[in-house]
Amino acid sequence: MLRTTPKRPESIAAVFPPLGPLARTAVRLHPRPGSPFPEESSVGGPLLWPAVEPWPHCEGTHRVSDVLPATSPEDVRLQRGIQAAVMNRPPDERGYTPREHAAMARIATGHPGPEGPVAMLAVAQLYLRDIAVLRPPGDADLLQVLWCPFDHPGENMPRTELFWRAAAAVGDVLAAPPLPSVLQDEGYLPQPCRLAPEQVTEYPLSAELDPGLRARIRAWSALQKNDAAPGTTYDGAEDRYYDRELSIAPGWKVSGWAPWSFTDPAPRHCRACGSEMEPILTIATTEWNENVRSWTPVEDPESHPDGPAPSPTPTMVTIGDGYNLQIYACPLAPQHPHTASVQ
Repeated sequence: MLRTTPKRPESIAAVFPPLGPLARTAVRLHPRPGSPFPEESSVGGPLLWPAVEPWPHCEGTHRVSDVLPATSPEDVRLQRGIQAAVMNRPPDERGYTPREHAAMARIATGHPGPEGPVAMLAVAQLYLRDIAVLRPPGDADLLQVLWCPFDHPGENMPRTELFWRAAAAVGDVLAAPPLPSVLQDEGYLPQPCRLAPEQVTEYPLSAELDPGLRARIRAWSALQKNDAAPGTTYDGAEDRYYDRELSIAPGWKVSGWAPWSFTDPAPRHCRACGSEMEPILTIATTEWNENVRSWTPVEDPESHPDGPAPSPTPTMVTIGDGYNLQIYACPLAPQHPHTASVQ
């Protein structure tokens, strides 16, 4: 599987040389639905987890909505299968069959919240051989990311855990990890995906730049309105041109710059040593924005002769109302406690 980001519309560091030293390499993961193996990098796939090591469980207080009941992994998979079957039918036959309608009605009734510890879910597995920008501690060459499929009081995001390990030292692999009996939401169950890692160059969002440079870039971006058709993204929103087209890549990625959105940029400091932490993994709701298609890989056309257009949400993960979960790690000691925020 190959995914290629189109060339940027402008060589922005040539236009603004002060951006040059701020360039960072990010690795777009390009997750796409598949059946990965434990020996592969993946999103939502099976982990190379030692059979002798206990599977992690979350023992925190799990928040359950009074309006939306919890669901289960089995119901989420059934619902996704039904929805995929419906979309693969001719347009005039896309209603539910009686059996599908009954199944969807049952799924909608939900489940009661969890009692006791909740088994964590595999979110991502990243091998150093595939993602060279990883900076593992010691002889580790594998990063595994798991999360609790529930929010917790005061936290509007799933609680994550990071595990670094040396793949060669794993030995026998846990064949059937436990699954949580219930989930807060279907968007917290990643669809198993294979990856097509690709290195790209990123620059910080304008909000992270010093005021003088930010003002110059925004003034320059305003000039791009000359090429914007009425009603398009940049007609009346010229200062977004740099941020959306030239700074950071959307979607799941390793390293690079953070995708700040509804919060202002703020440094994160390591609780163990005080070092300023850096983005290590961006968990995204969407791989591209329907209104900003310049980041869409050339292998993912807007339409396909044999079926629907590629989905911008291949992992089926939803963070909040469509945001990103940004995980930060200590650059000096990745094994130090990490932190995360919704952006």
